[in-house]
Amino acid sequence: MSTRGMNFLHKWIASDIPETAPPDAVSIGELTHKLLADAKAVGIKRIELDEDVDSLYRIFVEAIAHFDAGIPE
Repeated sequence: MSTRGMNFLHKWIASDIPETAPPDAVSIGELTHKLLADAKAVGIKRIELDEDVDSLYRIFVEAIAHFDAGIPE
């Protein structure tokens, strides 16, 4: 993944995945569609996101599963 693509993905996940997002196929499909549309809007091509990522689906499942809302750092 390009550095630009990786930075975009990390920032997008941090700001655009809702705290209550369920880790189901429909929700993750919607998140993937939104991610790709937002990336395209800022000039990032899907290839920049796919280069080093096995599965956006898996990344979203892991991000949702590891989201610890309300836990102080």
